[in-house]
Amino acid sequence: MNRLYLVFAVMFVLWSPHGLAASLTPTSNSFSSVAMVAQPDTAKQSAQGTEKAEALFESSSGQVDSIEPPRPMIPGFLQSPYGPPSFGAPYGTTHALGDWWGAQPWLQKHGLYVAIDDYESLSGNPIGGKRQSETDTGQTAVTLDVDFQRLLEMGTWSKNFWLHMLVLNGHGRNLSQIFGDNGNQVQQIYGARGNVVAHLVWAYFEKSWLQNRIDWSVGWIPTGTFFNNSPWVCSFMNVWMCGNITPTKYLTGGRDWPSGNIGTVLRLMPTSHFYIMGGLFAVSPHSYNGGISGWAWGQDGLGKLSTEAELGWIPEFGKDHLIGHYKVGAMYDNSKYDDLYDDRYGHAWIVSGLAPRKQSGQISAWVLADQMLLRHGEGATNGLILAGAYSYAQGQTSAMNHHLIAALMDTGHMWGRSLDSIGIAFQWANFSRSATLAQEAALTAGQPFQSSNFGTPYGIQGHENIYEFFYTYHVMTGMTLQPDFQYINHIGGTTVFKDAVVFSLAFNVSL
Repeated sequence: MNRLYLVFAVMFVLWSPHGLAASLTPTSNSFSSVAMVAQPDTAKQSAQGTEKAEALFESSSGQVDSIEPPRPMIPGFLQSPYGPPSFGAPYGTTHALGDWWGAQPWLQKHGLYVAIDDYESLSGNPIGGKRQSETDTGQTAVTLDVDFQRLLEMGTWSKNFWLHMLVLNGHGRNLSQIFGDNGNQVQQIYGARGNVVAHLVWAYFEKSWLQNRIDWSVGWIPTGTFFNNSPWVCSFMNVWMCGNITPTKYLTGGRDWPSGNIGTVLRLMPTSHFYIMGGLFAVSPHSYNGGISGWAWGQDGLGKLSTEAELGWIPEFGKDHLIGHYKVGAMYDNSKYDDLYDDRYGHAWIVSGLAPRKQSGQISAWVLADQMLLRHGEGATNGLILAGAYSYAQGQTSAMNHHLIAALMDTGHMWGRSLDSIGIAFQWANFSRSATLAQEAALTAGQPFQSSNFGTPYGIQGHENIYEFFYTYHVMTGMTLQPDFQYINHIGGTTVFKDAVVFSLAFNVSL
């Protein structure tokens, strides 16, 4: 653990507003950060002369170019109502290396937006859990976004027509699994990437019409790129928040980042403050969507479908335009899944020896809300923000059925570091009655606990509480450091192990 403590000591030295990092901080407001809360942007200035709706989309993205673009436009993939499809380290058009010695302006002039991002996280639990340990996890990712209008110069049909691709290489060990939590992950970057050089996360086409009031995407898409997601969730490291909200992404029909799904999404936005989205995705019965590499789209058994729908309201209150994001959505997967407890007679199948009862369909629902209370400057996330979320899944087939989140975030405006961000969050996760009954039956019968969509428990599950605090330190354009503290109460939803204290330090650079 000495390595982790040494890194934190260095952070305390740097934390002073007059420290080393302050001398490296540019005066521009254009930057990239793991925590989207602290991303004042200049999108409105970049989009002068465009429609009001486009300006809203751009201000909501939280990411802007750090170089002069060939024309005053932000890429279409940054114009979603809640920001770009970014999870973990953000990928966009902000670069620590500037314009790549002239290469970026040339690429963008020809409709090619390229970004490289590296994210590393050192985590350790000095207290609690099955045992104490420390691990490093990380990933290197590359995005390519193609604007066909610029690339092909072939008329109006190619306007707002894009191809989006993201591939990554991940590494590391799961600290949560080491200290006894097989369902949660305290590290933002871990899991589902496969032991491959380049894991495909998304590759899809996007086309919009009527100043982006109609937007259609089709291809290989992580469901949380569009659904059950908000700008603030990946400010925090814990994976039950980052990406789309748990338990939806732990359901086979809702698997998310870095798992893609063959699917399509249609978004209608009749006004700049309201949208309705619907999506249809193929359901993979395998452990990995697209195989461990993500490139094997032609898997067998893809006959079932998952449907997701979401309504969103994006108001702006008062003269300071205090922006909010309010969303409600649901998912239905028409596959059949094993009941966690019942056999066909309603008894514990783990005891009777009969096959589990098949449940037809799987349902999940969610509500997300965030509201800026005080504004500190330009940008949709530059201020004091109160946020919360609730997500539900059917307890007969999902070990977790209820999940609540409360969060409060702000920038470092009060102490002269407006590009930094700070936040605190609380999570409560409840494990279903079916899961608990199955575990009690197994314990009584002397049988091992069965695995579920949240792993194999060490004891009878009830609920798990997670307390998290982070501070994201803006070092320079495209580079951040984020110390993070988590307290895990009832590890894995059980009382088998003592509560764990986890310290992490994440480094992110967008090249």
